[in-house]
Amino acid sequence: MEALLSQFTFLSDQALQGNKNFDPSAMEDLMKLFEIESYKAWAALELEEEKQVKGAEITLQQAEDYFDSVMETAVDEFRRFEEEMERESKAELSGVDDTAEKVKKMGDLMEKGANIASKLYVEAAMKSAGFNGLSPNK
Repeated sequence: MEALLSQFTFLSDQALQGNKNFDPSAMEDLMKLFEIESYKAWAALELEEEKQVKGAEITLQQAEDYFDSVMETAVDEFRRFEEEMERESKAELSGVDDTAEKVKKMGDLMEKGANIASKLYVEAAMKSAGFNGLSPNK
């Protein structure tokens, strides 16, 4: 492009100085060369732009793939956490159920013991009062 500008300057100087060797068709040819060079530069810019767009698309796809991978890992980790929490809560609930069952059995035994003690107390009180007819053993 610089060579064309240099040639344009040379031809312009010839035209301005009224040089008899100046050929106007040479200026037209030079303008055609400028046009061709401009199209080449434009095509090169378009090609470079396409390369940059492709590069940006590839980078964007890589970023999306990475994001998908990170999200998938996070979701998997959340699911594992959720499953572990569910197992732990089931185990804890089972432990609470077992404890409740044991407490209920103990309460039933204590109730039976209290009933027996109460009956023995009443029986002892009746015996001390002189009543023998209410004994459950007879």
